[in-house]
Amino acid sequence: MATATYPPPPPFYRLYKDYLQNPKSAPEPPPPIEGTYVCFGGNYTTDDVLPSLEDQGVRQLYPKGPNIGNFYILLIDFMNCKMEFVLACFVHGCFLVVDFKKELRSLNRELQLHILELADVLVERPSQYARQVEEISLIFKNLHHLLNSLRPHQARATLIHILELQIQRRKEALEDIKRYVPKNIGDAAPN
Repeated sequence: MATATYPPPPPFYRLYKDYLQNPKSAPEPPPPIEGTYVCFGGNYTTDDVLPSLEDQGVRQLYPKGPNIGNFYILLIDFMNCKMEFVLACFVHGCFLVVDFKKELRSLNRELQLHILELADVLVERPSQYARQVEEISLIFKNLHHLLNSLRPHQARATLIHILELQIQRRKEALEDIKRYVPKNIGDAAPN
């Protein structure tokens, strides 16, 4: 079947031929898609929620809870002068708190241990490495899920930082203007 190098435009372009003279003559755009849709053979959803590890068929190694991303609280420890950012979820009448720093450190230590075990297995029993590789893969998936659950907080903190910098620059520019603009119009007039 032969195809043209430059095929003609699709026929619906005629719907927009009078757009410059009368912008209301063009049809309205279709409503936004809600729910799930198929794109390039993959199923996608319009909900912007991080799926849980169980939904992805992966065993969760850190404390179980509802989908990460419900809401966050800032714990301030005045005795040790430190702040900790943790996830708090209200489940069955009580708060479930996931300490990201603790869980990430724990998974990191476990990953280091499994990599050392993999090295031992490769030296002593090379044919039995598959189980260790699966365990390392599971730890990496859990680490990635925890890190991805922190993305909303990271975006919020980055935006706050950018806005604070903009405010600071504007205040500095205002101070520069006040410093260089004469107090009185008469001060600027030549004698």
